[in-house]
Amino acid sequence: MSHHDHDGEPYIVIEKHSGGVGNLLLGVLIGAGVALLFAPRSGEETRQDIRRRARKAGDTVKDAAQGVTDQVVDTFESARDRVEEQIDSARTAIELKKQQVARAVEAGREAAQQARGDLERRLAETKAQYASGGAAGDRGAARTRIPVPADDDTGL
Repeated sequence: MSHHDHDGEPYIVIEKHSGGVGNLLLGVLIGAGVALLFAPRSGEETRQDIRRRARKAGDTVKDAAQGVTDQVVDTFESARDRVEEQIDSARTAIELKKQQVARAVEAGREAAQQARGDLERRLAETKAQYASGGAAGDRGAARTRIPVPADDDTGL
């Protein structure tokens, strides 16, 4: 690539190359090495500090995981309680409807029995009236004839 002066001033060309994971790891290793070289503590102190920080990070992760677990359990228990309440409500409603249907069926039976009793009583009364009227006719009681009007066509 050529460098040309632009209006008499020099300039720099920066080319970008795509770096891979290898370049990142190399940078991390170099940074860690430099940090150890310039650390004001001994190696033993540095290792203890790393262990302490690792334990602290582990405890933080465990606490976060426990918090999420507790939240999931609370959500599940709350949902289960709501479902159980709805099931109990549905059972109560079903039981109430069953009782209403049973009362309606019983009322229908009573009404049917009462109507049957009324019908049987009327039938008995009608039979008694018929029997008393029929017995009088057999003993020679006078029968009344009802005149039937003559048909206009026949002239009778």
